[in-house]
Amino acid sequence: MKSRNLATKPQNIPRDIQEEIGKNGPSFVEIHERAREIHIERGDHVCDLDNYLDEWLQAEHGLKEKYSKSSSE
Repeated sequence: MKSRNLATKPQNIPRDIQEEIGKNGPSFVEIHERAREIHIERGDHVCDLDNYLDEWLQAEHGLKEKYSKSSSE
């Protein structure tokens, strides 16, 4: 069985970094949760860092767009 990468768990990221990321946009936890949703939607069951990076970037981009639309309204 493949061991999980602890660096991708939100609780393992220092609180000050989580808060900094979420100041003007989505928080680390929001991005992480959306990346997991994308991962599940794709039907992937194996944690692959290459896929995780793609899913993370897709989630971050989508949430930043959502935040920018809501702040401009």
